Amino acid sequence: MNPSPNLFLVGPMGAGKTTVGKRLAAHFALPFVDLDVLIEAHTGAGVALIFDIEGEPGFRRRESALLDECSARGGVVLATGGGAVLDARNREWLKARGFVVWLQTDVEQQLQRLSRDRQRPLLQSTDRREKLEELARARDPLYREIADLAVPPHAHAPAHAGERIAGLIETCWRRTAQARSA
Repeated sequence: MNPSPNLFLVGPMGAGKTTVGKRLAAHFALPFVDLDVLIEAHTGAGVALIFDIEGEPGFRRRESALLDECSARGGVVLATGGGAVLDARNREWLKARGFVVWLQTDVEQQLQRLSRDRQRPLLQSTDRREKLEELARARDPLYREIADLAVPPHAHAPAHAGERIAGLIETCWRRTAQARSA
């Protein structure tokens, strides 16, 4: 158990981090932050454009800087991008500063949920299944490394899983007082 005022959501694209995160924020009366949306707000550019101009390394630098800032807040639900766990410092910050919930999903669910998505830079592949399997092989061990709670793939849409996940979190998250204002 990781006592903390923060809840951090990790997992692959299409796992429902944003949808579930909003519901968890409402349930626990905490502000919600979507790290990708915050990056876009700070840069004035979409994630895809940042990837086009700066490449993945440039995007990851921006992601790490904002993750450091956001994860240091007290009392927040933070949905990370799927690749935020690639940087060892990010994993350290997440583990040390919050209760980490890994929203697991399988490739079939991802393919279904992302079937119409043409914006995600890492999905610009001729074989989406192969790309998602490759990402899972690289990232799943990193999610596992930092997760305080792993939520298995859910048969229902993320919108309907929020309360069930909140119940799971309540059984194992020891929420502490906010260290400072979000």
